[in-house]
Amino acid sequence: MGIVNRRNAIIGWTVWQFGKAYAKQKAKAAVPTIDTESKRPNKPAIVAAVAALGALVLFRRKKSDELPPAE
Repeated sequence: MGIVNRRNAIIGWTVWQFGKAYAKQKAKAAVPTIDTESKRPNKPAIVAAVAALGALVLFRRKKSDELPPAE
């Protein structure tokens, strides 16, 4: 009896499907949500958005500095 057979393939596929669903559930729970009282995003969400914007600005600046000079 080999390691790769139909029974092990089905068990592996099933575990993979449940694992993906569990990971999606954990990821959704970890994302900051909007506060229901003030109708504003939580502070971690604001900080994450500002950090992403800053990273984008730095990335764009670095990319534009790397262009060769025009002749």
